[in-house]
Amino acid sequence: MNVRKVLFSACLLLLASTTVYAETLKIGLNYPQTGRYKDQGLQQRLGAFLAVDEINKAGGVMGRQLELVIRNTRGEPGRGAKNTAELIDREGVQMVFGGVSSAVAIASGKAARDRNRIYFGTLTYSNATTGAEGHSHMFREPYNAWMTARALSHYLKTNHQNDDYFYITADYTWGWSVEESVRKFSGTEDTARHKGVKTPFPRALITDFREALEQAEASNAKVLMMVLFGNDMVRALNVAYEMGLTSKMQVVVPNLTLGMAKQVGPTIMEGVVGGSPWVWNAPYELNHPRGKEFVEAFSRHYEMRPSTAAASAYSIVYQYKDAVERAGTTDTGAIIKALEGHRYTFLKDEQYWREFDHQNVQTVYVVKVKPRNTVVEDEYSSDYFSIIDSMPGDQAAQTREEWEERRREAGKPPRL
Repeated sequence: MNVRKVLFSACLLLLASTTVYAETLKIGLNYPQTGRYKDQGLQQRLGAFLAVDEINKAGGVMGRQLELVIRNTRGEPGRGAKNTAELIDREGVQMVFGGVSSAVAIASGKAARDRNRIYFGTLTYSNATTGAEGHSHMFREPYNAWMTARALSHYLKTNHQNDDYFYITADYTWGWSVEESVRKFSGTEDTARHKGVKTPFPRALITDFREALEQAEASNAKVLMMVLFGNDMVRALNVAYEMGLTSKMQVVVPNLTLGMAKQVGPTIMEGVVGGSPWVWNAPYELNHPRGKEFVEAFSRHYEMRPSTAAASAYSIVYQYKDAVERAGTTDTGAIIKALEGHRYTFLKDEQYWREFDHQNVQTVYVVKVKPRNTVVEDEYSSDYFSIIDSMPGDQAAQTREEWEERRREAGKPPRL
């Protein structure tokens, strides 16, 4: 009798343990912990961990606690793809997200597709990510180069209509996409008048940037389009300041992040214009309550303001949770269907996952860096950006016809 009681008690204990310690739902974050994009990578990590912590405290996803498994891409496409394979094959993650370089995101997304897992791009702006290289398992959370260029060019054509431009462009897929798109929409496709130079990627040296900037100075252009990102932009802009170019030319950085601005500092950054899908002050200026909650939670946890990268990673984790709960399963095919065409309001105004290309369509902001005194008045010395223009996502994004044309040019089918 005592033996039966012991066995019965053990069964109850095992059942209770199974209920309390249900298998975690693993998701993988593939980001650069080292290299020239490490600051943007760190912001992704912080945003992702905050989302996971909040979701787990609220009960998890369908009763399962989220577990975040991380890998370092080092900003290398091959490493990104290898990491993605390991995250799925060895760790058993149900979804992977991350990337700063578009080349990394594209390579990683293909590795996820081959294993029937979704890949969410966090910082990948090349048109190719959801265009020529797009596929059924890739979803891009931020805008693309086309959307950036449309919004920026609207501002530039109004304020620099007759000025000459000079382009300094990182020589890889993102740089090519942005330069091509900005030239198209700003009316600066004449390369004889609006000159430019490519800088090596991923191993550009200070001497490369100096030589490019010397050519920019000699061109007498009024607009300096710096199609550079992360540490490349930081180093190049410091050289431009030393040469006195920031006071002679309107510097435009198509994709600006808070991390990049802070690395350069408010003195050098003052007056720089760029594009962004999100900045931390937007929820306060435009009255987005959930965005305010995110900014305040992030600031409390980490004693810094969140950047675009943090917001993107944070949003992706919540979007995945929402899709799983709406689908009622973690099955990849069901999650894809739950995401396609889904509209939501989260950190900003309404966004949606476009069905035919999986591009997240959202408002694009044009921002300008504030004077130094204003920047440092913020509690975390991070009040960098004034929103000087914006464009609705549907107006900024490619039409289906434009998207299909690019797919045909690349020899790809007109559907994912």
